[in-house]
Amino acid sequence: MADLSERVLALAGLAQALAQVRRIADTGQANAAVLGTCLDSVFRIDASSTAAVYGGAANLRPGLTLLQDYLVNRVSDEHLPRLAMAVLQLERRFVRDQAMTDKVLRSIHDQATAAHRLGSSHPDVIAALGTLYADTLSHLRPRVLVQGNPHYLGQPGVVAEVRAVLLASVRSAVLWRQLGGSYWDILLRRRAMVDSIEERLG
Repeated sequence: MADLSERVLALAGLAQALAQVRRIADTGQANAAVLGTCLDSVFRIDASSTAAVYGGAANLRPGLTLLQDYLVNRVSDEHLPRLAMAVLQLERRFVRDQAMTDKVLRSIHDQATAAHRLGSSHPDVIAALGTLYADTLSHLRPRVLVQGNPHYLGQPGVVAEVRAVLLASVRSAVLWRQLGGSYWDILLRRRAMVDSIEERLG
């Protein structure tokens, strides 16, 4: 089992992705650098380390700060923890559905060449990942409900981006479980997690 600091990175990846989901749904715009980190992680299935999934731990500073705020009860967006719990529930159902996990992995593999050539944030890649989420994970219950500005959530490009980043959040949730993460960490090891985050943030 991986140590707690590794699990904290995966949970930070989850928080960072979901903060982007909220931002896109509210404003129609993502932070380009953070979006790239999220979507790149989807294609790094066989990364050599947890940090490598995200292109280095430094790319997770926004997510580590968000996670730290949550653990010390300093949450600025009350929707974010609820969204995170919904994604963690979704991940449990997803990994139990072998046909679906196989389909998702095949589709990601098929898109990897385009992502490498165009960049994972290219509109064509985002559209493909959004469609993949809509065709697979969005059918599982409970559905992950994203609130935001109806003006933006009525735009197909914005909806595709939200779905693509939700797929990235599930990638982090799967990684967290693979590293031995469980709700017990969040319930019983908050102080140790905060210490780990403070060490990471320097």
